[in-house]
Amino acid sequence: MAAPPISQAIPVAGSASSGSARYGRALSLLASLFFMWGFITVINNTLLPHLRSVFELNYTQTTLIESTWFVGYLVASLPAAKLIERIGYQKALVVGLAIMAVGALGMVPSALLPSYGLTLASLFTVSCGIALLQVAANPYVAVIGPPESAESRLTLVQAFNTTGDVLAVVFGRYLILARTTGGTSAEGAHLSFAQRMADAQATELPYFIVALVLAVLAIVIARAHLPALGAATQRANAEQRKHLSLWSHRNLIFGCGAIFLYVLAEIGVGNLFINFASQRTVANITHEQAAFYLTFVWGGMMVGRFAGAFIMRHIAPERVLAAFALGALVSALVATFVQGPAAMYALILVGLFHSIMFPTIFALAIRGLGPLTEEGSGLLIMSIAGGALVFIQGKVADLYGIQTAFIVTAACELYVLFYALWGSRPTAALPPERLEVVE
Repeated sequence: MAAPPISQAIPVAGSASSGSARYGRALSLLASLFFMWGFITVINNTLLPHLRSVFELNYTQTTLIESTWFVGYLVASLPAAKLIERIGYQKALVVGLAIMAVGALGMVPSALLPSYGLTLASLFTVSCGIALLQVAANPYVAVIGPPESAESRLTLVQAFNTTGDVLAVVFGRYLILARTTGGTSAEGAHLSFAQRMADAQATELPYFIVALVLAVLAIVIARAHLPALGAATQRANAEQRKHLSLWSHRNLIFGCGAIFLYVLAEIGVGNLFINFASQRTVANITHEQAAFYLTFVWGGMMVGRFAGAFIMRHIAPERVLAAFALGALVSALVATFVQGPAAMYALILVGLFHSIMFPTIFALAIRGLGPLTEEGSGLLIMSIAGGALVFIQGKVADLYGIQTAFIVTAACELYVLFYALWGSRPTAALPPERLEVVE
């Protein structure tokens, strides 16, 4: 049955130029949010090898820490969509930042004790806050301008997310790994109990700084004047909802799978890169030195997103996604089956090819959802929980070697290629969303 017509929001209060200026200011402010959640997420890339050393964990146990992080997305995403419906996008952003700040502060006593359990609880809290930010900010950016440039716009803002990723690696390298015995030792070096307990204290200062910045940003967002979502972006009323179903949108359903597997691939690369590059059969370097090369993984993503935002203004996003997925697939296979430094460089290239995947998949998946955008966004952010399965890659690493574990990455890239070529084609598309400028 055809869906009933959806009323469109009409821009109000001001000329088109003043509205564009307001959108531009809002987009700039939102970019800071993308930066911060990228920053705090990628600190985990240096945190995990640090915790592996402090608590003497195997690869499975190490990657289970990251699994706990992504369970936060699974638990918080749908409640986040409900919260946004009740309090609005702007207040939801403030609440998300506050939750993240509380979780970051929890990392200070977890380092003082030190406590593995409190570390997991603190990281879980941070991830719940990020899930709320993601559910609110991604669709907001996607509908803040013309529908035809949604993929390009979201990719551009996600580039600032990756800028945070790059700086997080530098931050973690110098404030965590470089200040610890485990971080400056060769892979597999044995540390005494006293050395491990001393190393544990290295996370106090970094996370206190993060908590302070998050608190300040929450105050800034609370005082800002952001454009309000128009009537068309609100949840459909009960009568309309009877005729609308998320399951009729193929691009959303397959998009959830693409986000799920893409995040698993990205997290596996980021979290295992330092241990991977430190292998004698790969680059044979220390963890601190490997963290330097890890900056190129995230640096490649940053450059790729800025470039991708421009490319997708001229080439269909589905075609760009297909090309990048194919490049990532080939690079992952090289990292899996070739030894020596070439394997490390191939894994760095995976970062470049990953660059446009999340924002492009997200924008393609919510295309044509109309008033179902909030619900669809909640499902997509919940799909980020795919990162929780990174422990499977850790198990493969324990059983067959860390290099073999990247066959999991290659399998994920293959699905993204399928999504780009077929799964992203929209069905049952609804009218595009718009924003109102509220003075």
